[in-house]
Amino acid sequence: MSNPPPVTHPAVSGGGAIGLGGPSIPAVLKHPRTPPTNPSLDYQSGDPDHISKRTRPLGISDEMTLPVNVLPVAFPGHGHVQAFNPADDLPKAVARTLNQGSSPMSMDFHPFQHTLLLVGTSVGEIALWEVGSRDRLVLRNFRVWDLNACSMPLQAALVKDPGVSVNRIIWSPDGSLFGVAYSLYIIQIFSYHGGEDLRQHREIEAHAGGVNDLAFSHPNKQLCVITCGDDKTIKVWDAATGAKLYTFEGHDARVYSVCPHSKENIQFIFSTALDGKIKAWLYDNVGSRVDYEAPGRWCTTMAYSADGTRLFSCGTSKEGESSLVEWNESEGAVKRTYQGFRKPSLGVVQFDTTKNRFLAAGDDYSVKFWDMDNIQLLTTTDADGGLIASPRIRFNKDGTLMAVSANENSIKILANSDGIRLLRTFESIPFDASRAADSASKPKINPITAAAAAAAAASSAGLSERTPVLASSGMNGDARSLGDVKPRLAEENNDKSKIWKLTEINEPSQCRSLRLSETIKVNKISRLIYTNSGSAILALASNAVHLLWKWQRSDRNSTGKATASVSPQLWQPSSGILMMNDTTDVNLEESVPCFALSKNDSYVMSASGGKISLFNMMTFKMMTTFMPPPPAATFLAFHPQDNNIIAIGMDDSTIQIYNVRVDEVKSKLKGHSKRITGLAFSNVLNVLVSSGADAQICVWDSDSWERQRSRFLPMPSGRTPIALSDTRVQFHQDQMHFLVVHETQIAIYETTKLECMKQWAPRENAAPISHATFSCDSQLVYACFLDATVCVFSTLSLKLQCRISPSAYLPSSVSNSNLHPLVVAAHPQEPCQFAIGLSDGGVHVFEPLESQGKWGTHPPAENGSSSSGPAAPSVGQSGSDQAPR
Repeated sequence: MSNPPPVTHPAVSGGGAIGLGGPSIPAVLKHPRTPPTNPSLDYQSGDPDHISKRTRPLGISDEMTLPVNVLPVAFPGHGHVQAFNPADDLPKAVARTLNQGSSPMSMDFHPFQHTLLLVGTSVGEIALWEVGSRDRLVLRNFRVWDLNACSMPLQAALVKDPGVSVNRIIWSPDGSLFGVAYSLYIIQIFSYHGGEDLRQHREIEAHAGGVNDLAFSHPNKQLCVITCGDDKTIKVWDAATGAKLYTFEGHDARVYSVCPHSKENIQFIFSTALDGKIKAWLYDNVGSRVDYEAPGRWCTTMAYSADGTRLFSCGTSKEGESSLVEWNESEGAVKRTYQGFRKPSLGVVQFDTTKNRFLAAGDDYSVKFWDMDNIQLLTTTDADGGLIASPRIRFNKDGTLMAVSANENSIKILANSDGIRLLRTFESIPFDASRAADSASKPKINPITAAAAAAAAASSAGLSERTPVLASSGMNGDARSLGDVKPRLAEENNDKSKIWKLTEINEPSQCRSLRLSETIKVNKISRLIYTNSGSAILALASNAVHLLWKWQRSDRNSTGKATASVSPQLWQPSSGILMMNDTTDVNLEESVPCFALSKNDSYVMSASGGKISLFNMMTFKMMTTFMPPPPAATFLAFHPQDNNIIAIGMDDSTIQIYNVRVDEVKSKLKGHSKRITGLAFSNVLNVLVSSGADAQICVWDSDSWERQRSRFLPMPSGRTPIALSDTRVQFHQDQMHFLVVHETQIAIYETTKLECMKQWAPRENAAPISHATFSCDSQLVYACFLDATVCVFSTLSLKLQCRISPSAYLPSSVSNSNLHPLVVAAHPQEPCQFAIGLSDGGVHVFEPLESQGKWGTHPPAENGSSSSGPAAPSVGQSGSDQAPR
């Protein structure tokens, strides 16, 4: 073999793996859609509209097979059937040019702060850019932290050739750490604490020779770092301690890349070597499970689509032939080969994926784009010229921005229309390093958001020192990924010389609100949720009927996302059937409706006092029912790691852990004394938090299902709750704290000690709270009240910063004092959009005026205590509510 070029890597999306299921692979490595031997819920062979208990797992997080005679209905922004406009969807406009100073070799956007970019260069530099404000927050030259701890070969290599390049730089899944793989022996792991606060975490001498790739994974719920190198090995390290856990040997050539992945709770590592061999490993030191050849048989990198269902690889041969392919995992074969590369390519081609729809590669002084379902080239951009021959590229996690390496050691930031709007929010707010340093010393919920240079002071608002952000368990039982949540421009650093004033919205002209059309009359909205795509709202009414409103792409709404500016369609399938829960022998006046939405927006599990129903959201057909009462289900939540496991709160005060696949209750949790009213999983802590009408909170281990701790809510003085008042729980974005909502209070609790960190309570004579929820970025709390008032609180202090009076959204002709919101839902990607469901069956969507862009400003600390005790301004219609009690 001729000497290969310096090892450089495509900026691939997340960790990926080939679960290649050829005949030589053990069953555990086969594709999860292979029919299991145990019973499950899915379509019965020969009858596509019928669910049987004998084929494949429900796998709600995966796409369920649609009936062959039913065409999927277009959900704007969802899957592969969405309306498509490349000009809007792909980042092609040059919005920023950053001067790095040395040649970028690897780049990675923060998983949740979408404008924060890591860069590693050809001379070993690492840089941290806030691309919105064009500020380089951090620049560090390469140096060994502890030379005495280095082996003699490494010390000799450093003396012989001190030049070191970065081969890979990548964030951990929660954004609290990042790893750097260097061209000489070592990796370094840094911890990030917001702003400019970067700290040394671990330095590991990982391989003899170059470390060619690095990735993070969570085998056995333990954060690990995976490396590969010139010594032909793959190694796994404990990210916390730096201890070596596994060494995988079996490649005959230098290992070029690694891709960790998991399916059906089986963890894999896949690796590619410079001889083109692809191998697969389990965490068991048994050896490789597969041995395949990649197209081109040389430098190859792999990546999954963001939802983990489609596998791609991109490689370049020694002769310069580049191949971008999609794999058929179950067969271990290439499914499709994408066309459009220069022949020969002028270097090792880099690629990336985004939005579960698009592929991009850097080739021929340009960026080339493909639709995943079409092998023909979709479009290209040369980024106004000046790109290197084979640019290194990297999408941010929501696909609105792309970093591209260019000539003269620069980086171009390309943006689509959403990305341009995001970047414009930073243009008039310069970065203040002293503000960032000051914010780093204060208590935090989410220091990761402090990395936004333009918003450093406000973004540090939080409760925990780290932010392992994986999922946010909603109050209606949904568990949604937050990879698509758009960062919100944080509240400005208020001038202390100015007097802060509560934002009051009393007129319709002071905000944007929209009552959704109602062609189906219902009495009241009991449950409300946005779809995960952000393009529709689903409601469950008290009469067991589901209502679905969809927004479509149009000239007035180019994104097709939910908005208060354009009316959606109350959608029904062509069959005209209603999506209605089982109500056999049910007293609807006494029933407790509940539902949970699948992550792909295709299925909803729901109950209204009767059997639990599973509906196809595209056809409205009831696919199956199960668990007839008594007891009746009162709350539903999917397990975040296995959507065949459902936590079901019951009206007899128990929680049943139900396995859909085997149609069996695996555990029954007892600890509450009244019906269950809230359930939320933490993916980080591996716990389930429950709440009940007994005003009690319980924390359960989600492996053993044993109760770890419990606590009753302390009632604010002067407040006597009504009998069986619901208590709701919802995890903060950091997965360490959770919101508690009771008619008497809103509170934020720390999970491990079950301590109340913040509490807010209405004044004694004010209207009770009917519901509340976090905004999608957890920086705000939206709350509604029985007097029809809607309030916006800052999560940092649980202080009221904006109040919306009923007169701002209810018609003046309405005189019914009983008309009020019962439930509030937050948009999954737009932090300043929310919706409420009313007691008359109406649904209203709210957004601030475009000229304002946010719901008021954060109250200063001196305007009231931010301690854990209640700071309780009145929220009633009388009184100015300028100061807390």
